[in-house]
Amino acid sequence: MTQKANTSEARQKKREREYADNRRYWLSEEEKLYARWEEAYYPGGQDQVDRLIKQGKKPVRELIRQLIDPGTEFFELSRGAGFGINYESTKDVPSAGLATGLGKVHGNWVMMICNDSRVKAGAYYPINTKKHLRAQDIADEAGIPCVYIADSAGGFLPMQAGVFPGRGQFGRFFFNMCRMSAKGLKQYTLSTGGNTAGGAYIVYLACESIMIDKMAYSFLGGPPMVKSAIGEVVSMEELGGAKVHTGISGGADHFVRSQDEGIEKLRELLSYDPKQKLCIERRETKEPRVPITRLYEILPKDTYRGINVREVIATIADDSCLSEYKRNYNPGRGDNIVCGKIYIKGIPVGVIASNNNGVIYVDAARKATEWVVRCCTQKIPLLYIQASPGYMVGTQEEYAGIGKYGSDMVRACACAKVPKVQWVIGPDHGAANYGMCGRAYDPRFIFHTMRARTSVMSGQTAGFILTSLERANAKKAGREMDEEAARKFQEMMVDKYSREAHPFFLEARLFQDGTLPFKDCRDALATAFEVSILKPIEESSFGNFKF
Repeated sequence: MTQKANTSEARQKKREREYADNRRYWLSEEEKLYARWEEAYYPGGQDQVDRLIKQGKKPVRELIRQLIDPGTEFFELSRGAGFGINYESTKDVPSAGLATGLGKVHGNWVMMICNDSRVKAGAYYPINTKKHLRAQDIADEAGIPCVYIADSAGGFLPMQAGVFPGRGQFGRFFFNMCRMSAKGLKQYTLSTGGNTAGGAYIVYLACESIMIDKMAYSFLGGPPMVKSAIGEVVSMEELGGAKVHTGISGGADHFVRSQDEGIEKLRELLSYDPKQKLCIERRETKEPRVPITRLYEILPKDTYRGINVREVIATIADDSCLSEYKRNYNPGRGDNIVCGKIYIKGIPVGVIASNNNGVIYVDAARKATEWVVRCCTQKIPLLYIQASPGYMVGTQEEYAGIGKYGSDMVRACACAKVPKVQWVIGPDHGAANYGMCGRAYDPRFIFHTMRARTSVMSGQTAGFILTSLERANAKKAGREMDEEAARKFQEMMVDKYSREAHPFFLEARLFQDGTLPFKDCRDALATAFEVSILKPIEESSFGNFKF
């Protein structure tokens, strides 16, 4: 065997060892994700499930599974919301006390917004409110109906300032219901428990509402408030039970005797909605030649290590086929972003993907901007595959116009009216978050993997900068910062930034829509794009580019 062959074999064995190591690491990391989901699905454990059973109720996700078409999946969003929030009254609000997500009923997509009464009796904390509104926003953008399974104690009163008075708070639920209904987007409510005060409007404002006998109640003021206000003594059933609102007040429309009957009635009502159609022709689906599970091997454990994003694209694209735009443009600078067209389960998608170490040079920014404009002209949805630590800095790049052309990239992203989805598989820092369609740029969906890290800069960079500032401040005050103190301060800053950049931290606060296992990414992206092309795509206008 020649020396060349020996070297090649050694490299191959090293690569295989690295791939195996990566796989073990990511599977271990995703075990943490599954544990978080388990907490979301079973808050309070079996005791809470037993309590529901005694009330004649099922866990809310069981009701959702009953509602959606047999053989289909519930695409749940933001399962990790509310964990580690550390409100004064509680550390965790598991899954923000809500199950929200997309499911098909009679072949149509529906947004589900469902209270989980096992979490703080379904009371709304600030994070619950944010999750509820996010789900409504997705439904509004997609042009699909909403189904509410309502069982809530209303706003959490000790935190009323955080849930009640603002534009993005409790009252916005009902504003959205009214506006969506006016657009022809049906709002359906199945009341499975108490709905008091503002929460009662979930029942009253629905296009059609269902109440369950001796289980569902709805009133602007409950029995204690009635007694306090006017001295009247009345039971919940007499004041606002299902018979009252379906037979006397007319506040609800359909009377049922059980949750099962309520779900059947919901399916019946939804069967009359017109069939949804995609605004883009969908081709026949072809499975990738490279399986999605390959991601476990090819994505390095180190978030900041460079990647070959073409290998990543091959795991999500139909037939692993990428029609690349300007592949040969200025290698080493222009190819730090890969652009091109793929199909995901038959849906055409324009890709803007971080490559190599992900640093965005002038050349890459110009190429990405051109590509976004071309996709908008053709009304092709965009997928941003984000693994960029930021735009290149230094005199050479500044003189070349990185600020100008980076701004063009940001402008193109901001003004693109085609559906946009961001998928974060690495660092997501600084202005690269803007140019690569972070939350502020209104992507239809943002999905993270366990490799994602979103923050203004990396922990290492922040630690260095902030420690330098501390040293400078100490010097101004006439003292020196000793090395041990500097080291501890830097470590503290690194830890802080690393914690706040983690997908769990971000999902808990609704800065993204879900942390995905690698194996689920292609399916999730396909769902996101399918839902995003149910409405005709608007024309894009970009204002004043600087090129």
